[in-house]
Amino acid sequence: MISFRRRIEKASLGKSRIILANDLGDISVDKLEKKTIANINRLGKHICAIKLNFHVILPLSEKSLTKINQLAHSKGLQIIADIKLNDIGNTNMITMQRLWRCGFDAVIANPIMGLENLKELVKAAHSDGHGVITLVHMSHPGAKLGYGLGVKSSRTGKMKKIHDLFLKWSCISNVDGIVVGATVPDIISRTAKSVRGRCEIYSPGIGTQGGDARKTLQAGSSYLIVGRTILNSKNQISEVKRLQQLSLES
Repeated sequence: MISFRRRIEKASLGKSRIILANDLGDISVDKLEKKTIANINRLGKHICAIKLNFHVILPLSEKSLTKINQLAHSKGLQIIADIKLNDIGNTNMITMQRLWRCGFDAVIANPIMGLENLKELVKAAHSDGHGVITLVHMSHPGAKLGYGLGVKSSRTGKMKKIHDLFLKWSCISNVDGIVVGATVPDIISRTAKSVRGRCEIYSPGIGTQGGDARKTLQAGSSYLIVGRTILNSKNQISEVKRLQQLSLES
């Protein structure tokens, strides 16, 4: 089976490097499904993938998620489950298999689970063509408080930032992508130099959280994850087209 990395690359080639974060508000389950389907139908030709967050996935049934994912695939889109997966190995594997059964192509995971757990997760995902994207540095205002913490190596005694450790573990584990927020373009730039094409950089936080799309792409991001900036726009089509064009020019 073609790998997730190749599939999303194919979905984006000459089309768009925008991933829609379908992070809808607190609405009824019935409206949640209908609105997600409407977003795919309306915006699908201007994006390369769609991301469903935990609060969107949780209320929906397996039947509903399968329906949504099948529609997205029919539009040529990849589907990412953004649940920040982080648990013991057995729980991770069961969770992942249920996501794949619903039609998801990749899952976002948290490296805090530990290097060995992460390696096993990636190995299992790759065995049937699915992908794992890891959190290296998030985009929200409080992210620096956590991801900027220093950790001391028990082997060498040297200090490093947690986001640097997560990056190292992600590369060792051969993940398909890493998340670095658009609000920290300096870290995107350093990360891009470090990974050197071994995986792609996914950047949320465009617009609403203060990230600049052009600067983020110029810093080395591969894909822009955009939600409220598009969904809350008075003209969604105009906004997504603007970002789509920018992503192809940079």
